[in-house]
Amino acid sequence: MLKQLGRLERTRNIVILGFAVLMAVSLIFFYAPNRTASNIDPSKNTEVIAKVGSDSITVAELARMREGIMQMYGGRMSMAAFGGNKRFLESLISKRVIVQEAERLGLAASDAELKEKLMKQFSDASGQFVGYDRYKDSIVGRYGDVESYEKEVRDSISTERLRAFVTASVNVSDDEVREEFKKRNTAFDVGYISITPDKLAAKIQPSDEELRAYFESHKNEYRYNEPQKKVRYIFIDTEKAGAKVNIPDADLKKEFEEMDPKYKEAGIKIQQIMLRVARKDLDSQVEQKAKDLIAKLTKGTRKATEQEFAEAAKGNSEDPATARNGGFLAAPYKDNPNKPHGLYSRTVTMEVGEVSDIPTRFGGNWYILRRGDSVPKTFEQAKPEILISLRNRRGYQAAFQIAQKAQTRLQETKDPQKVAQELAAEANMSAGEMVRETPYVKPGDDVPNIGTNRQFEQALESLNNANDVGVATGIKSGFAVPMLIDKKEPRVPEFDEVKAKVSETIKQQRAKEQIEQKAKDLIASLSSPDALKATGEKEGFDSGFEEGFKLSSTLGKAGSSTAIDDLIYSLKEGEISKTPLKVEDKWVIVGIVKRIEPDFTTFNAGERDRLKQQMMGTRQTQVFEDYIAGVQQRMKRDGKIKIYNDVLTRLDESEPAAEPNLPEGLNFPGQG
Repeated sequence: MLKQLGRLERTRNIVILGFAVLMAVSLIFFYAPNRTASNIDPSKNTEVIAKVGSDSITVAELARMREGIMQMYGGRMSMAAFGGNKRFLESLISKRVIVQEAERLGLAASDAELKEKLMKQFSDASGQFVGYDRYKDSIVGRYGDVESYEKEVRDSISTERLRAFVTASVNVSDDEVREEFKKRNTAFDVGYISITPDKLAAKIQPSDEELRAYFESHKNEYRYNEPQKKVRYIFIDTEKAGAKVNIPDADLKKEFEEMDPKYKEAGIKIQQIMLRVARKDLDSQVEQKAKDLIAKLTKGTRKATEQEFAEAAKGNSEDPATARNGGFLAAPYKDNPNKPHGLYSRTVTMEVGEVSDIPTRFGGNWYILRRGDSVPKTFEQAKPEILISLRNRRGYQAAFQIAQKAQTRLQETKDPQKVAQELAAEANMSAGEMVRETPYVKPGDDVPNIGTNRQFEQALESLNNANDVGVATGIKSGFAVPMLIDKKEPRVPEFDEVKAKVSETIKQQRAKEQIEQKAKDLIASLSSPDALKATGEKEGFDSGFEEGFKLSSTLGKAGSSTAIDDLIYSLKEGEISKTPLKVEDKWVIVGIVKRIEPDFTTFNAGERDRLKQQMMGTRQTQVFEDYIAGVQQRMKRDGKIKIYNDVLTRLDESEPAAEPNLPEGLNFPGQG
């Protein structure tokens, strides 16, 4: 599309793509680090996971979206928190539905519109297009793929046009704005009680007779369908084995000398100028200021001296920490391959002295970056990392060798205690630490000190007779060499074996049956809103008192929800909710001790307009989402959306597991 852009002349700021977060995220992140799905990296897997009309959605697309979002949260969130692969797939399907609906209504972006939008993104301070080569370098460096990037921009234009068409008639009245101001600014002193099944279940104590009766009538629900095995195993702790490994400085220096040069860098020097965007309507002005600074610094070239940039940073940057230091970051920057689209990532591919050709928008502000010299890492600086790496590798090897000896000796002696005593000194452990025993376990069980470990389960599969010895197997923190003590075939367990489980089942069932009535009884016992906190505490439930509570805030352990907000707002001062409110699995009671009405003198024209725009945006989003949901439902009904659940299931099952026979935390088998 843009190979002809070198002949065009006008351009503007970096686009803020689309209205939907997932669209933006999928645009920003086109590269995903290697992960395995079966035998194929998901980010390169072209297997079709869903079809929307004539469009196919591949595993690779889902993987890129997933990795992008995970990177956005720094890997701190689990897949489950986002709803798993199914939720990501639903988002991709919605994107396809939106684009196809725009095409159906004649609202799809044309080549000319795409070109115009892209032309307005990549310009220098004078408004001139930066040139196709620089455009391509910028796209590949930041987003990974020109063709995919341009497709996302095209889709975002189509989305914007469809959204405008669907929401054209949306309006918010002045009365609605005033009421919203009142809701947002009314404060409450509120007491609450939150009753959960777990808290109520803890108060329920079924008798042994009730437990036995329940077990007798539900025996098959507790049946073990696989054999249970009890094993005694010899444990070799990798860290303790590694602690005995002597690593002389000569080995560390040799390791340093043989390191790839790129690993001998502490990083690169980076200078930055950060310009804050105080208000959204000032964004374009701040961006233009950044472009003007780039033009002034580079003077028609792509570079600026360290001193020139330092002076510009001291006079313009709004990041005090770096501005006073000439714009320099506190420490050399080291690229993180797991976060390829961070703020400073592109500087790694820039030349020394080069200044970013266009400002970068990050975290709502604009940045100008300059690449400085590489900072070499001395041996003394690298030594701690090399020592850890080498000790881990050699510790792993030492532990594995000891585990193999333990396996051989255990097969010969069938005596774990004797083998442990023989190898204790070498393993740097006591014999008592080395010999461990499991309860009766089956696949999928959470084994003490091991957890749910597929490798350990596989090692037990071949053990069928007492004293059978398994292979040395990687577990958490080391290796295990298992020996079978006893085996129980598939069966219905004895009552005492599952008594605790039966008790918990009954308690949870009764708690769910009784919880609403318990909440109603508590309301009947309350004399005033002031009594909620004390009453809840006395009954053993979560309760509290929030002073100056405003809607959309979190009401202590009761949580935050629209239903709670609506209930609180509906109550007058001195009132208690007449019936308990069910929020997810808990029941909530609230009482208003004091209600503080807002000061309407602050409700001026500016505040009214700002609030009206927010409400318009929210209402437009809801109308658009409802419209797309209806279109998607119609397409499903007409058979135009197909999900290949077998592919989705395989992808879920292929989430990365620990490397075979590699203790947790180590990544250096067979090295050193």
